[in-house]
Amino acid sequence: MSLPSLQWPWALLGLLAIPVVVVAYRRLLRQQSDRRADLAREGLVVPTARRDRWRHVAPVLLVAALAVMLLALSRPVAAVAEPRREGTVILAFDVSTSMAAKDMQPTRLDAAKAAAKGFVDKQPATVKIGVVAFGGSGIVAQQPTTDKDQVLASVNRLTPQGETSLGRGILTSLSAIAGKPIVSNGDTENGSNGETPIGYYQGSAIVLLTDGENTSGPDPVNLADLSAAAGVKIYPIGLGSAAGTVLQMGGFSIATHLDEDALKQIAQISGGTYYNATDATSLSQVYDSVQLSWVSRSVPHEITSLVAGIATLLLLAGAVVSVLRRGRVI
Repeated sequence: MSLPSLQWPWALLGLLAIPVVVVAYRRLLRQQSDRRADLAREGLVVPTARRDRWRHVAPVLLVAALAVMLLALSRPVAAVAEPRREGTVILAFDVSTSMAAKDMQPTRLDAAKAAAKGFVDKQPATVKIGVVAFGGSGIVAQQPTTDKDQVLASVNRLTPQGETSLGRGILTSLSAIAGKPIVSNGDTENGSNGETPIGYYQGSAIVLLTDGENTSGPDPVNLADLSAAAGVKIYPIGLGSAAGTVLQMGGFSIATHLDEDALKQIAQISGGTYYNATDATSLSQVYDSVQLSWVSRSVPHEITSLVAGIATLLLLAGAVVSVLRRGRVI
């Protein structure tokens, strides 16, 4: 906890009364001493052999209580270090045609969306969440934000269509985290043979929701290595079954199945973990395993009640000492 600041510093003007109280107390002691000396000369009281060193304890405690109470009136605020989860999570949805398969109910994509909504609801306000949709290309459906309503709205808009490029999903997710377009080495489709410096983003993660059926470049394994260099862990979640199913689209039958090999390799290289989600329930459990950073942030808190409590304890202590030594509070 750092040194406190004051919301009402003018209240400290009340401390000017402390010297007045001290002067009045010393004057009272001199009057009592003079009066006792007069009575002793007349033989009415026994002369005091020596002064009691502890006679000032109770008054000092009471004056200290007054000073601390005046400090409490200034409404002190202290910055207290609080641990909390922070980071950025990108929910990268495979929206290719195969995600309409029904080997997860109601469909692979709908099951992923339902579990994603539960994940969003559980996150603290300090975690930013973004949404990426990828098929043959990747788009940022929602930039990372703490506005959960915007995230949920972007998830609801996702529909399956087109082919699959895991590499595009990872690259677009990294771009969303970095806040700038990231181009991988040799990505000639985007008109560049050089790699964009990405930076380092520890505490960020990509949740890659896909059936793993990669049909176009760039190579997702190479991009997993780029993600690891940027400190971004990838958590691939395999949707569907290894046995697969047949999807009816536009009068055509399309066989589709979960391809786990590439997803496991992506997780291993990036430092994340691969999960197989066989249904919506297991998918919800996967989201709970995503690891973000715990950081300590200084948060201002008003400590008026704490300071007032200290003043009350000093007041009680002074009163107890006074009663025990003199039989009265004052």
